[in-house]
Amino acid sequence: MIARGNIKKGGTDAQGMDVSRIKQDFPALRDGDLVYLDSACQTLRPQCVIDAVTEYYRDYPACGGRSVHRMATRVSVQMDRSREAMAAFLGAKDAQNIIFTKNCTESINLVAKGLSWMKGDVVMTTDLEHNSNHAPWVDLTENIGLKRVIVPTGPGGVFDLDAYQDSFRSQVRLVSMAHTSNVTGTTIPMKEVVEIAHDHGAMVLIDGAQAAPHMPVDVHKTGVDFYALSGHKMLGPSAVGVLYGTDESLESLKPLMLGGGTVGRADYDKVHLAPAPERFEAGLANYSGIIGTGAALDYLSKIGMDNISKHEHRLQRVLQERLDEIEGISLVGPDDPDARSSVFSFNLPGLGSHDVAMMVDEMAAVLIRSGMHCAHPYFYSRGINGCVRASTYIYNDEDDMHRLVDALLKVSKTFCN
Repeated sequence: MIARGNIKKGGTDAQGMDVSRIKQDFPALRDGDLVYLDSACQTLRPQCVIDAVTEYYRDYPACGGRSVHRMATRVSVQMDRSREAMAAFLGAKDAQNIIFTKNCTESINLVAKGLSWMKGDVVMTTDLEHNSNHAPWVDLTENIGLKRVIVPTGPGGVFDLDAYQDSFRSQVRLVSMAHTSNVTGTTIPMKEVVEIAHDHGAMVLIDGAQAAPHMPVDVHKTGVDFYALSGHKMLGPSAVGVLYGTDESLESLKPLMLGGGTVGRADYDKVHLAPAPERFEAGLANYSGIIGTGAALDYLSKIGMDNISKHEHRLQRVLQERLDEIEGISLVGPDDPDARSSVFSFNLPGLGSHDVAMMVDEMAAVLIRSGMHCAHPYFYSRGINGCVRASTYIYNDEDDMHRLVDALLKVSKTFCN
């Protein structure tokens, strides 16, 4: 039986989540006095996820979907359970619309390389995409003549819906955008983006890596064609990703790989592919990772995605209230804390981002990220040499925010003057 953590449904009060109790579910936070603020890169894992992975390797480390003995059957049942849990989490109508990949990057590439493109087709993105939603399109422009429209964002990386609509042209085949930016924390209005694209006959692929772990997502209500995400950013094991697609959208895709698991029937001259999702999941799956992802989804669902979103906005407001104390700090993102989701990006005058990150780690055991965060074009186009990024999640509280600011104050007063 897989353990599901200590969170009880409805375990919130008027002041928000009981973070002190949540922290006890995370072994990485029990033994050391550290503040982990790098969840936009990868989240920590609760004990229930670790237990689910360990239980697979200890009790039933067999293949799913092939053998019919009791261990293999248990793997298949748990895999199906995780697929159904992900469908419910995303608001998908059918678990068969959920494809397991190894990460969000593979999911995006599955669409980029799987659609049948014609020379002159246009893909529309924004100017702050992660390299995972940038490099595949550059590759296709160089190799097959795909064209690209890049919609500029406004100050602080805020999405401009009017600029998006005005940028449309008849050749746009696909709109591919990050739901939430991993640099600025800004979120696009997905439903409106999808509606405008569909009005122009275009499909929509959304990179949900930074959104799905932090807010409610309903792929059915928004009508999005494809939605990609990574499990390691939402408490799950690494090397598990997801691509959601509608029936029609998945039917239009060619698999990236063929082989075991993708074939319904084959003879020496012809291969008949299995239906989705099997046709896209070649070879043996990351069984332990997918099962662990199911445990992570249970954990998040019991807390409630609305509660998580409200909690993280509350933490952003705590940070905003103390910004005036840090002389010269410059934000990379909007001034409005409610527009930043879980991401707080900034620079200190005269200091490189890596220097700041190392100093707050050494001084206060506050773990943050530095650099260009795999979004190089956004920084180059604005003449910014990277930034420091603190990203929150369910195991962070107001004390963590004050500890970050106190550490930055010490760095600023010691080195920036």
